[in-house]
Amino acid sequence: MKIYIRLEGHDFKYEIEDVIRLFFGNGDINIEYRDLGEDNSGFILYSGLERLITADEKHCIKTMLEVNGDIKFIENEIIAISSEEDEHEVKKIKKREIKRQVYRALSRYTAKKMPWGVLTGIRPAKIVHELMNRGLDREQIYSRLTDYYYVSGKKAELLYNIAQKEKPVLDSAGYDKISIYIGIPFCPTRCLYCSFTSNPVKKYAPFVKDYIGALKKEISGVGEILDSKGFTVQSIYIGGGTPTSIDASYLEELLIHIEKVFNMTETKEYTLEAGRPDSIDGKKLEVIKKSKVNRISINPQSMNDEVLRDIGRLHTAKDIVDAFNLARNMGFDNINMDVIAGLPGERLEDFKYTLKRIAELDPESITVHTMAIKRASRLNEDKDSYRLISGNEVAKMVDAAYDFITKNGLEPYYIYRQKNMLGNLENIGYSRPGYECMYNIQIMEEKQTIIALGAGAVTKVVFPENDRIERTFNVKSVEEYVDRIEEMIGRKRSLID
Repeated sequence: MKIYIRLEGHDFKYEIEDVIRLFFGNGDINIEYRDLGEDNSGFILYSGLERLITADEKHCIKTMLEVNGDIKFIENEIIAISSEEDEHEVKKIKKREIKRQVYRALSRYTAKKMPWGVLTGIRPAKIVHELMNRGLDREQIYSRLTDYYYVSGKKAELLYNIAQKEKPVLDSAGYDKISIYIGIPFCPTRCLYCSFTSNPVKKYAPFVKDYIGALKKEISGVGEILDSKGFTVQSIYIGGGTPTSIDASYLEELLIHIEKVFNMTETKEYTLEAGRPDSIDGKKLEVIKKSKVNRISINPQSMNDEVLRDIGRLHTAKDIVDAFNLARNMGFDNINMDVIAGLPGERLEDFKYTLKRIAELDPESITVHTMAIKRASRLNEDKDSYRLISGNEVAKMVDAAYDFITKNGLEPYYIYRQKNMLGNLENIGYSRPGYECMYNIQIMEEKQTIIALGAGAVTKVVFPENDRIERTFNVKSVEEYVDRIEEMIGRKRSLID
């Protein structure tokens, strides 16, 4: 489908295209821009913004939807913007109001309502926290979400409950408390849907030693920075990639160095993604158990062998069960498991089977991801070779997960969304009360500085006094990271100092 857009008085292309994709997806549309006065044939969306000559700051927003000369929707709306708002806030208000009007036009034309309404950002709970900080109560927040942002009642309730779960964790983080992310960019194989910085560990085996050496240098450099600033470490998260894809000796060397450098007297949570069962064995679990790590992940994604094979996993469902039981028998008492709703070829009943098998293992937390077609993934490069799940079916999977997991005593505690998710849905973390992952909450809500180490890692420094976040990036290439490690440390020192 080809959609022509005409703009007048603004250039908010990105926001309008976001709303269009809510209703028409990505693969089935082609968006082009036409100047005013050009040919009126085809499907045309006009969006205009005009400042009115009045004593106060008023603007007229106009949206028109026209198909081959037949007007399907037209709306003019006057909005008033307080003269006390700064330039940045004025721009935000204009974008938001234009998006709302375009959403109404496409919702009426398609007879569809999106579960998240006009919200397209990845951190929807931020809105609830802002409203809570302004003193709004539950009913007022619910009304704002449903009436203004057009969020469904079910999603509004979910969002409010998650924000309530997050609030104690967010309130516990003062300016002097930070979290640390450490990335291990190696995996046994690259999964079909993956776009993270990860490299096949067999191919990159010659680089692992140098990588761990460089990572230890960065840890030491960051440790010096933290000590000089008086920061304390609230949580540490070792992810990837798959951290357990490296040899046990390198894993042990890394964990020993982390605990030697960082002052962990106030560290409440220390997570290591044990990840894929084909990378876990007794020796590696013994190394982890001897460390201060108090939370691990064992991530099946699916409990269906055929699906596992198709997505590029080198293990079976039985391997998942064996790895989990091995960890449990060794005394790990805080285990997370990840699943994905909407994997190619996995139908609703298959997904329910995955949930049932995982519930039998009884992990402390479960993260349910909705399948996202990521630009840098193998799936995106070869979509035509796979049977993608429809938005309606994946919505049933997400609903089934909520019903099944909450009935088993776990509660949703954090949420985030991604671009190009099937069904325009979400990722939700569930946990038993008291087992909420502090790091997951902090990375999503961006109220705490998170210093990230390793290839491709992104450090985010929060300046709460003026509600500002600044970032610094590590290079993605393993080879470049090793060669430029002093530069990576220097970037952090410059930002934090």
